[in-house]
Amino acid sequence: MDTLRPIDVATWPRREHFEHYRHRVPCTYAMTIDVDVTELVGALHGTPVRSSVAQMWALSTVVNRHEAFRMALDSSGDPAVWDVVHPSFTVFNPERETFASVWTPYREDFATFHREAVDVLDRYRTASSLFPQDDVPPNVFDVSSITWASFTGFTLGIRDAWDHLSPIFTIGRYRRTEGRVVMPLAVQIHHAAADGFHAARLVTELQELFASPQWTSGAAG
Repeated sequence: MDTLRPIDVATWPRREHFEHYRHRVPCTYAMTIDVDVTELVGALHGTPVRSSVAQMWALSTVVNRHEAFRMALDSSGDPAVWDVVHPSFTVFNPERETFASVWTPYREDFATFHREAVDVLDRYRTASSLFPQDDVPPNVFDVSSITWASFTGFTLGIRDAWDHLSPIFTIGRYRRTEGRVVMPLAVQIHHAAADGFHAARLVTELQELFASPQWTSGAAG
């Protein structure tokens, strides 16, 4: 269920850290890493599975494993955790040279997620408005793609972003290095929600999913 559940701050191990980085020293941070997608690229070659959808599913799966990346503020401004969060992503309109921001529900089954995400991408690829859907839920996190360029550093400058606890991901164009295929990934994180340990664990688990892409087979045929 898409429920925002309050955190028992009195017993929360992160209480002091949250209060420090939320109130005393409001702080976000960004990291850019190369994720090895060699096995994923090989698994998808010659199949109808879209790599962008596979990327989103993997990110959504890892994000939903951990409360640190499902955090939000409730109506009173207190920390809470969503039961599940869904990806909000961009679809580019080449004729207008603009993009639309859309979303699709997270599904644990990749084949189901792929089918629904592809439908959204195809439906809104000619959208002329920034937010063409009227049913965007509050429990989404953002994924953007810069498919025209690879990068080694990327940082978002967001004004008054201290209430935004959800992670933000930016994916770059694949490139080959030392016989491997890597995907640039920038992660923007609120320090009140997650530390470097949590960010590193997220990246490690994402890498593990890409290294063993058997989960894509259900949507391939």
